[in-house]
Amino acid sequence: MNHLIEQAGLSESIICDSAGTGGYHIGSPPDRRMAAAADRRGIPLTGKARQFQMSDFEKFDLILAMDRENYEDILSLDPARKYRDKVRLMCDFATHHSEREVPDPYYGGSEGFDRVIDLLLDACEGLLQYVVKTDALIRKN
Repeated sequence: MNHLIEQAGLSESIICDSAGTGGYHIGSPPDRRMAAAADRRGIPLTGKARQFQMSDFEKFDLILAMDRENYEDILSLDPARKYRDKVRLMCDFATHHSEREVPDPYYGGSEGFDRVIDLLLDACEGLLQYVVKTDALIRKN
C-alpha cells in the first residue's frame, strides 16, 4: 500500500501502517519470501513487525484485517463497539480477485507469497481509489 501511495504522490496526506494481532515476530523485518515476491514486482518492503495497539483505533481512519480471524480479534479489543465501523476486511477492496480473505502463505511455498502479493495489490489499488474518493467527498462537503 505504501508503494502505491508513494507512486500516486500521496505520501504527505495518507499514512499507512501494518500491525499484527498476535505478538509473533515483533521487531522483525518482513518475511524474506514475502519481500522476494514483492521485489519481483518492483515493490520494496520496509518496516518491522509490531502488534496492534488500542491507540491504533484512534490513530487510523480505517483498520483492515487480512482474514476473518484477525477481524474478530481486532473487534474483541473494542467491547464497547466504538470503533466497529473502522474495521473492514482487506479483500472488501479487491476488484479482480474473488477471495474474501487473504490466505496465510507462511507454511507454504513461494507461490503462496506470489498469490498473496497479487491479491494485496488488487485490494490496495481498490483501497487507494476508495480513500481518494472518500477524501474528495469529505473535502467537497
